Amino acid sequence: MARVKGAMMTRKRRNKILKMAKGYWGSKSKHFRVANQAVMKSLSYAYTGRRLKKRDFRSLWITRISAACKMNGMNYSTFMHGLKVAGIEINRKMLAEMAVNDAAAFTQLTEIAKKA
Repeated sequence: MARVKGAMMTRKRRNKILKMAKGYWGSKSKHFRVANQAVMKSLSYAYTGRRLKKRDFRSLWITRISAACKMNGMNYSTFMHGLKVAGIEINRKMLAEMAVNDAAAFTQLTEIAKKA
């Protein structure tokens, strides 16, 4: 039986990595070994970044809601508790949108939360 050499698959794999490393500085975009290290690092940063993005946005929404609550004379935690007691289930993303774009509706929500 003939011996199978892996030249084609090896070249494919290396070209894939070099294509991902396009635009990197110096030998990071030219030499496979250095490019491979840079790409692996980049992919790990990207993976971490996708997780961090969720945290960052949630904290941004909470900051915006908190600021709008203070303008209506209450703090964030009592506002959220009031909404929960009143049975209003709106997520923080939508609450932040309302706080920024629809102040009148947000004021109504704070009144409902105060009563509850």
